[in-house]
Amino acid sequence: MGQVKHIVAIASGKGGVGKSTFAVNLACALARSLTEQGRPNRIGLMDCDIYGPSVPLMIGINARPEMEGEVLLPVENFGVKVISMGLLIEADAPVVWRGPMIMKTISQFATNVRWGELDVLLIDLPPGTGDAQLSIAQAMALSGAVIVTTPQTAAVAVALRGAAMFEKVGVPILGVAENMSHFEGPDGQRQYLFGQGGGLKVATALHTELLGEVPLDPAVRQGGDHGIPVVISHPDSNAARVFKSVALTVLRKLVSVS
Repeated sequence: MGQVKHIVAIASGKGGVGKSTFAVNLACALARSLTEQGRPNRIGLMDCDIYGPSVPLMIGINARPEMEGEVLLPVENFGVKVISMGLLIEADAPVVWRGPMIMKTISQFATNVRWGELDVLLIDLPPGTGDAQLSIAQAMALSGAVIVTTPQTAAVAVALRGAAMFEKVGVPILGVAENMSHFEGPDGQRQYLFGQGGGLKVATALHTELLGEVPLDPAVRQGGDHGIPVVISHPDSNAARVFKSVALTVLRKLVSVS
């Protein structure tokens, strides 16, 4: 992966926080940001959630990766190169593997995929802080990690445990993103359905930045279901604006850590 400038882990301490949705939209937002800056569009997304790969559906890819010799070629859509277990197995096929097989697959995603030149490779980690997450953090030259959480108080402690893993292996936390932050009604009033302030609490505890608060928006769910991320389908929506803002902040932070 010598041609990849920056590798960024997208992590959460628990499942159900919308981490993969965040990763897909951030990848597309990064690609659009580079295009708008007149720079080559070189963004990749590695889906390391082997047991529950959802990235292909969310980014509208159903083609299998082609082989070139002994290496896989990632499949591209919306300017993002993608590799995922979801592209290698049948849609209804379960992955019933033990830990060593999972780690071998993730290692092959890193070494046996021809990513080419990339400015940023996002790694959508599986939820939790087990062997897979720790091995990735130790084995790959991560430029940083983004912690995804939700507003609930219960999610704060779990997110902090996830972040602690990166701190132990010397990976900087680029920031915290709060998903499903609030719902904005037609009258413009915000309703905090899942509580308020969880993302800020995590960011404050980690002495890092709250990158953005992604609102609850039906267009985000619809985009994921139909394979057209909200930053593409509804680029002027509030949710898309947050993803674009986060993308610009991440690009700026990566320059400072390089």
